[in-house]
Amino acid sequence: HVQLVESGGGSVETGGSLKLSCAASGFSYSDYTLGWFRQAPGKEREGVVVLDSDGTTSYGDSVKGRFTISRDNAQNTVYLQMNSLEPEDTAMYYCAQRPTCKLYQWDVPDVYNYWGQGTQVTVS
Repeated sequence: HVQLVESGGGSVETGGSLKLSCAASGFSYSDYTLGWFRQAPGKEREGVVVLDSDGTTSYGDSVKGRFTISRDNAQNTVYLQMNSLEPEDTAMYYCAQRPTCKLYQWDVPDVYNYWGQGTQVTVS
């Protein structure tokens, strides 16, 4: 039974930082890809970053140089360190999982099978 539980969201001022966590269970990192997405009110869900099972990453253009994804295999947790936050980063942030396949376009939500409940990030 796959479970993804996000935490770490909150309210910060412009320029601040937050670290989100996605606690995962029910599958092995060696076979699956984990991604972070976000969705602001009235907007489509947007790919933030993806971490493939082989450790390769892809970042959305709007977060490159500011956000960093990492993984702690012992804790079965994926992290999203967010620095230099801007009001445009305000959104609900979701963790998602899918089988690793290099043919998939990483930032398409439909190719992900499992989603967490989300954690809200507000930047003012």
